[in-house]
Amino acid sequence: MRRRLLLLITAMIVVGASAHGVFNVRDYGAKGDGQSLDHGAINRAIEACTASGGGQVLLPAGVYLAGSIRLKSNVDLHLAAGAKILAAPAALKAYDESESFGGFPEYQDGGHTYFHNSLIWAEGQTNVSITGQGMIDGEGLTKHDTEKAGIVEGGSIGTGDKAIALKLCRNVLIRDITIFRGGHFAIIATGCDIGTIDNVTIDTNRDGIDIDCCKYFTVSNTKVNTPTDDAIVLKSSYALKRPVLCEHILITNCLVTGYKLGTFLDGTYQPEKVNWVCGRIKLGTESNGGYRNITISNCTCMWSSGLAFEEVDQGRMENIVVSNISMSHVHHYPIYITTGCRNRGPKERTEVSSARDIYINNVVADDCDSLAGIIITGMEGAPIRNVSLSDIRIQYRGGGRKVEQPYREQGTNYPEPRWAGPTPAYGLFARHVDGLRLRNVRFELMRPDERPDILLDDVVNADVEK
Repeated sequence: MRRRLLLLITAMIVVGASAHGVFNVRDYGAKGDGQSLDHGAINRAIEACTASGGGQVLLPAGVYLAGSIRLKSNVDLHLAAGAKILAAPAALKAYDESESFGGFPEYQDGGHTYFHNSLIWAEGQTNVSITGQGMIDGEGLTKHDTEKAGIVEGGSIGTGDKAIALKLCRNVLIRDITIFRGGHFAIIATGCDIGTIDNVTIDTNRDGIDIDCCKYFTVSNTKVNTPTDDAIVLKSSYALKRPVLCEHILITNCLVTGYKLGTFLDGTYQPEKVNWVCGRIKLGTESNGGYRNITISNCTCMWSSGLAFEEVDQGRMENIVVSNISMSHVHHYPIYITTGCRNRGPKERTEVSSARDIYINNVVADDCDSLAGIIITGMEGAPIRNVSLSDIRIQYRGGGRKVEQPYREQGTNYPEPRWAGPTPAYGLFARHVDGLRLRNVRFELMRPDERPDILLDDVVNADVEK
């Protein structure tokens, strides 16, 4: 009799919680002990929440070992303080199989192409959110791009690739959570409309946030530490099987760093050995559709590569506004703007990559690598148009030697200054540009440099006032 009474009370509690729109994963069998696989219980709670019309799926304090969690419409996946979703190792084969890409050629790597083999994923859903003071720890995820249509890690299905992967979703919110070791991408959103990523902390071993073929997105008040890859990236890949603009995006009040993995979260802030790239806010390289109406403001970059805006896959890059950026200990270059003809897309396309109307103001940077100054390079016959730089102060390490050989044309190369070698000017090098305006742009040297401060090559309509 007593047991029946307890069961009745438990049932009443569950019904009462559900009636208020909160679905506690513990009520659906989650253990939260870090040993038992809990994604089945979490998915049952999500299904129940969806069936009732929506609400919050609550993960109270505990460690939830998990494979693929399938987020649905009108569900807020809420990680309470003290809650951790721990990505299961590949040996447990706990992740969903990658979806088929339909036999269509891939013009981007697998990380941009497949979504279902992720820790948390959603496709074609509306009003989805992941919130709370808890953590996602991607310990069991791979950071390597080894997947091809469900075959991962040398042929075995079961490896998780990304922490959060969203495709063709609308009204997306990710707020307050922490992500540690996010796999190939800590967060990727592809073809999503209307989204907010706010007050998120990421300390990861590949990309932090990738926003691909999306529109009306805001990334704000977010901290991203990525010692071996990009921090906040806008892309326009061919993952939707057509060129799609990434447009109407705001990145504001963010911090990006390149400290050693884990030392941002533990507060020791240890600088990492310089990789080919670390940290940075970037547009590219996947750029089939291009970027339009992008605003980046009030951001701080520490021990990171500089700003990179790259259009090399036949898209267009236009209406880019950057303001109030602080950078310190900058690897390789402070600002990089380029177009090229890598053309990683269908051979039938005839468009030429283009860039125009780029405005950058109020930037200060210290301890910048002597490899390259500010770089603005278009293509012969297809110049970058209308670039304005104002109120900028850059401090370089100096020590560079005079460059005798011509600087490499971008062409079909992967757009990375490190592989092009030193720029012929230590402060700013521009080539194939129509319309360049400089106002109050100052360069300082920590030691002498044999190169000139500014060199313009095939630049017309230049208006330079230092």
